[in-house]
Amino acid sequence: MLAVVGLGQLPLPAQTVAADTRAADVQSLPPPTELRGVWLTNIDSEVLFSRQNLRRGLERLARLNFNTIYPTVWNGGYTLFPSQVAARTLGRSLDPTPGLQGRDTLQEAIATGHRLGMAVIPWFEFGLMAPANSELAKRHPDWLAQRQDGSTVWMQGNLPRVWLNPAHPEVQQFLVNLVAETVQRYDVDGIQFDDHFGMAVDFGYDPITVEQYRQSHNGSDPPNNPTDSEWVRWRAAKLTQLLEQIAAVIHAAQPDSILSLSPNPRNFAYERYLQDWGRWERRGLVQELIVQVYRNDFNRFQMEIERPEVQAARDYLPVGIGILSGLRARISPMEQIWQQVQAVRERGYAGVAFFFYETIGQRDAVFRAMFPTPARRPVFQG
Repeated sequence: MLAVVGLGQLPLPAQTVAADTRAADVQSLPPPTELRGVWLTNIDSEVLFSRQNLRRGLERLARLNFNTIYPTVWNGGYTLFPSQVAARTLGRSLDPTPGLQGRDTLQEAIATGHRLGMAVIPWFEFGLMAPANSELAKRHPDWLAQRQDGSTVWMQGNLPRVWLNPAHPEVQQFLVNLVAETVQRYDVDGIQFDDHFGMAVDFGYDPITVEQYRQSHNGSDPPNNPTDSEWVRWRAAKLTQLLEQIAAVIHAAQPDSILSLSPNPRNFAYERYLQDWGRWERRGLVQELIVQVYRNDFNRFQMEIERPEVQAARDYLPVGIGILSGLRARISPMEQIWQQVQAVRERGYAGVAFFFYETIGQRDAVFRAMFPTPARRPVFQG
């Protein structure tokens, strides 16, 4: 198993955590190695919308002893860096939203992050998903995955989305080219995908996927039941093949860069979104795993981080836990965050990453108490 030095107990803050909480209140210091990451997104957050915001945000995270940032670079059907691949495919090289135009947020994040000693791992936040009304969906309707009735729209809450078909050769080439462009042009420490690098299980009935299935099944059509176990495995294998291509271009361009993955818990990821990340970790396709455990109930949180498959993954690579620091309309209580970080440390995981920057909120003193000294990132030992 990859060795992760354990931490001692951290005291759970009282319900009335004071703003002047000090690092001296921590009973035992953290180890010299611990993942301390934060996701930076352009949704419900202002950190990416000006050079000054980004610089100040990263300087703040450095003061709080964070060591890793995951800035979004593919969101809403646009790139957040000037991309020739996007220009050819979408007709736009950059997200048109005011505040992002005329900038290269990735290069800014790299320059400032590396100056501050932080790893910078671009996050392809939308993965194989796109807004239903995006230029990508309009220009390439044949790229979209379909249900049996031919429908393509999938609702994410109240937001209409579509899934790009991972079995489509042009979809594969587009995503591989985007990643290749990133690692060839930028001095990054890795690339990250999350739970959106997948496809909802009721999709996969488009003509291209159906024909590929027929060719490998003596002319038989896919099962009508989208959760049929063999049909799930077959589609999951298409995702694995795409990830193999992505891993190859990353390591060809930057052998020391990692492929980081932040999925949902394993059974949910596989059964609902065809992500066979247990296979990916065992095959060495990913070099960092951050399992999203966005639970408010502490008993459920403990249950998820104690699952055998999550603990067993540490035999293959550094495994961290994604913690929800809040959403736009619901900031997670600091006591909950503290308790979850302590539980992760007690179980010897590689560290934590917080979703997302804006919801860290005005709680610097408590985060500084949580991370009182600098720590190195865990290093994958292949």
